[in-house]
Amino acid sequence: MFSVGYYPGCSLEGTARDYAASIEGVCRLLDIELVELDDWNCCGATAAHSLDHDLSVALPARNLHLARQQGLKDLTAPCALCYNRLKSAEKALKKKAAQAAGADEDPQVRVWDLVDYFSQPSIVREIERRLVRPLHGLRAVCYYGCMVNRPPKITDALAWENPTTMDRLLEAVGAEVLDWPFKTDCCGASHAVARPDLVSALVGKLLKRALDQGAHAVVVSCQMCHANLDLYQPRIVQQQGLASSLPVFYFTDLIGLALGETKARDWMKRHRVNGEPVLTSVGL
Repeated sequence: MFSVGYYPGCSLEGTARDYAASIEGVCRLLDIELVELDDWNCCGATAAHSLDHDLSVALPARNLHLARQQGLKDLTAPCALCYNRLKSAEKALKKKAAQAAGADEDPQVRVWDLVDYFSQPSIVREIERRLVRPLHGLRAVCYYGCMVNRPPKITDALAWENPTTMDRLLEAVGAEVLDWPFKTDCCGASHAVARPDLVSALVGKLLKRALDQGAHAVVVSCQMCHANLDLYQPRIVQQQGLASSLPVFYFTDLIGLALGETKARDWMKRHRVNGEPVLTSVGL
């Protein structure tokens, strides 16, 4: 077993508890110990950076400081918004250290998006080695959303318009990953509260395009994206006259299912759109 630092963020203790359960379950199957950051605080997403720049750096920077104190070299963040804010603080601290010609403010902690962490070759090989139930017949589109790859000067993403890390993970568990050009289009994020009409239009477009590609499901790694595509989908399907609904799975749901985790279906039952008919239809 090996360990990695873990910054769950606020929503994994609330609305995204299903995602937290799937992450913990998959890590247990792969003998990865998640070392939760002691006394972590909110990263400031989504509003802090638009209200107070100093606070928007200080909030995630405190978490990086705690990670250093805890002796963590790697820190994973399952939330795209948390990851983006932690990376922003990392860059700000490195810039400050460079200007001061010292290293005291260098966080010396590598911040990982959870998908990027799982898509390391060594972990992909371990997933393939432990495969119990390949997801043959399941056609999926991978939806990365906006925040985990952009802006690249913050995220260090090399393929910010066409990321493929989640694609590789799903291919490793036997799913058919469909090529589609909408994997980084915006879902509307937190505008679901202030501008539900905007979110309905954006999500409706994504769902229609996924259906047009022949997808059985949309796969995500961000709980905000999941909420917008899953929680409001029944209303959006009705409003826009879409042909059918599409289940929205976390990538960890499907890895868990492929690794034979008996609780994987329980994780998926917490989603609004029932994925069981799709899984059953392809023999899963």
